[in-house]
Amino acid sequence: MLVTRFAPSPTGRLHKGHAFSALTAWSTARAAGGRFLLRLEDIDPTRCRREFDVAILEDLAWLGLDWEWPVRRQSEHLPEYATVVDTLERRGLLYRCFRTRREILDGIGAAPHGVAEAVRPGPHTPDEEAALLAEGRPYAWRLSLDRARDALGGRAWEALAFVEEGYGPGGERGLVPARPDSAGDVVVARKDAGTAYHVAVTHDDDLQGVTHVVRGEDLFEATHVQVLLQALMGWPTPVYRHHRLLVGADGRRFAKRDGSVTLAQIRASGVDPATLRAELGF
Repeated sequence: MLVTRFAPSPTGRLHKGHAFSALTAWSTARAAGGRFLLRLEDIDPTRCRREFDVAILEDLAWLGLDWEWPVRRQSEHLPEYATVVDTLERRGLLYRCFRTRREILDGIGAAPHGVAEAVRPGPHTPDEEAALLAEGRPYAWRLSLDRARDALGGRAWEALAFVEEGYGPGGERGLVPARPDSAGDVVVARKDAGTAYHVAVTHDDDLQGVTHVVRGEDLFEATHVQVLLQALMGWPTPVYRHHRLLVGADGRRFAKRDGSVTLAQIRASGVDPATLRAELGF
């Protein structure tokens, strides 16, 4: 049975772009006689607010969507993600990174090969790490691509791939080779939450039995990292369906940070949900 999900972060009110993505995933599930899940990816304690949790449920219900209960809130399951990070660390696949964002950006400018070098800062020396730990400096855990490649073995590394049933931003479709190198040594645990996006999302997709990940093409590149984590943890890789991003009259995609008109504002203006669904192609 097809199982998919809509997984917004409660950092603001939903806009038309969210509505399009949610309707795409929901329609995919309903057309296949499958299951549709709602998940709130709220692991960022500095940006996520509970009031937006409630607003998301209200907006989606107004659109006419239904989903299975209970809704999974990632902030209620941080120990589960910590177990994944601990597993990766015990296998020697992670390293502590004490570098600040500014230090990494400075490294980008100094690296002879540009960004590709900078996103792989590498571990500190044992003496540096001991000194930084003694100082109580905060750090993040990064996944070492070199160690991950060694752990999987050359053939398994080269065989990493995922099925794309939608379209990637470059027209990618069908069996797509995974290129985790393009993301560098990604952060898998931050000091504030004890986990990071890639760990939480892959863990939950496995736990919830998600068979098809339906989401916007802006997350296409993230798939390459997630396929690697799935291979390292022994989790199945879902089928991916990346869809186009909805854009406004100015050609720019809808985004919270740009102050896009929210569904609450659209509702308050008197637009009914059937009209909005028709406008979005549903």
